Amino acid sequence: QLQFVESGGGLVQPGGSLRLSCTASGFTLDYYAIGWFRQAPGKEREGVSCISSSGGSTKYADTVKGRFTISRDNAKNTVYLQMNSLRPEDTAVYYCAAGEYRTWPRLFGSWGQGTQVTVSS
Repeated sequence: QLQFVESGGGLVQPGGSLRLSCTASGFTLDYYAIGWFRQAPGKEREGVSCISSSGGSTKYADTVKGRFTISRDNAKNTVYLQMNSLRPEDTAVYYCAAGEYRTWPRLFGSWGQGTQVTVSS
């Protein structure tokens, strides 16, 4: 069973940066596109970014374009989300999940427990 562990969240001031990590447990990430998602209190979960299995293609939500960068290191079985110029509206629990690149943000699954990101002064 695919299982992810997200880490790297925390409290950061507006304009600050965080790097989230998504590590696979018990399987190799090589064959999967990996997506980052987030869910703020009272809101639906939304797709943030996605990276293809090879790492050669990426997608971003309009709200994070130019501020967030997704990358992967298949040798470490880990996908990263570098988040810069953070805003209070980026506050959410961030999750990663596996799926097919062409269908993102739909049809992704195997959710981890998430990591909390709070942007506040």
